[in-house]
Amino acid sequence: MRIIKEGGHRLFETDPETARYVGEMLAQLRRRGLDAVREFSAKFDDWSPVAFELSEKQINGAIAQCPDELIRDTEFCQGNVRRFAEAQMKTLLPLEVESRPGVWLGHKHIPVRSVGSYVPGGRYPMFGSAQMSIIPAKVAGVETVVGCTPPVKGAGYYPATINAMKRAGADRIFVVGGVPAMALMAFGMGEVQPVDILCGAGNKFVAEAKRQLFGQCGIDLLAGPTEIAIIADDTADPSLVACDLLGQAEHDPNSGQLCVCRSERFARETLREIERQLAVLPTRDIAQVSWASHGKLYVADSADEAIQLSDDYAPEHLELHVRDADYYFQRLRNYGSLFIGEETTVAYGDKSIGTNHILPTSRSARYTGGVWVGKFLKTVTYQRMTPAASVEVGAVTARQCDVERMHAHAITARVRVERYASQPP
Repeated sequence: MRIIKEGGHRLFETDPETARYVGEMLAQLRRRGLDAVREFSAKFDDWSPVAFELSEKQINGAIAQCPDELIRDTEFCQGNVRRFAEAQMKTLLPLEVESRPGVWLGHKHIPVRSVGSYVPGGRYPMFGSAQMSIIPAKVAGVETVVGCTPPVKGAGYYPATINAMKRAGADRIFVVGGVPAMALMAFGMGEVQPVDILCGAGNKFVAEAKRQLFGQCGIDLLAGPTEIAIIADDTADPSLVACDLLGQAEHDPNSGQLCVCRSERFARETLREIERQLAVLPTRDIAQVSWASHGKLYVADSADEAIQLSDDYAPEHLELHVRDADYYFQRLRNYGSLFIGEETTVAYGDKSIGTNHILPTSRSARYTGGVWVGKFLKTVTYQRMTPAASVEVGAVTARQCDVERMHAHAITARVRVERYASQPP
């Protein structure tokens, strides 16, 4: 392996100052409820409406401000997300098996009751994030989805975001951002009941709030700065590879980019393309910092070494610009979402193609995937048995409990052995 350009990899980390600050905010929000929500919203977002929840009239008014093309495009994107979620749901089947004579074991999938969906704003109004948490939840059968999105500072809300949240299926929409939004959904305030799962991306304060609120409710995952990795051989187009790397670099000065090439010649061409495209990129102020600090450009001596480098990075997004994509597809293990071939790109997954863009970052792709319809389902088990089976299993259970000195447990088994042993089969 040869290094053409080295860079950092900003992982999700607990910043003690952020943790302390968020902890103090959450304590106030738990204690003071909506009064604290209003105080923080006014302080940070210059937003203190009569009610944070939008009425149907306000929602319809926001939708009316959206151009027809935007509405059609949003429906196109959401339709793809919904179809994929519905197809995923069909794979989640109940199970029942007779594991021994007279013993039936099974599982079933039960949706959680309520979900809190956070749709981020900030530098970019990422209204496309609405469908990524709301639609899979509704397809899973969640009764109530409470959506929160931050205000446009001092200027209300972004109509495209309200349109997307409503069309995705949000049952209630609140314009409130950051830690107060997470507390509103997790604790329940006023007419809002505490949600069972918090879902959605956000800044470091939102991520820290989710970390501290885990246990109060479930969360989808913890996310750090976005990442992309690309594996490219000499059949790839260096201009496309450079374009896709910079597409992620514009997210945030801390975004991560890794390109694993199969020749030094291709790596050098890609580096020149990045520099050429950066010079004219509209968001170069961010992308340039991100690439300079966190961009990595490596040359792997073999396909297997390229796979090893990518798996170690464990990227949120991984693109394959290679001749034998199937070789990599069969062997790669650690990624949030895989984009096979130059015809697809991360932006498709982020916005429109139908897969989910709430994905693991900071090497958490080693142990989890992203948000999908199964995230909102609890897989629970059950068991039932005949009296004869209870006698057989009960005798073994009682002996096991005695060895562990859990004698009350043993009694629960023995009383059944005694009760059913005399019964005719």
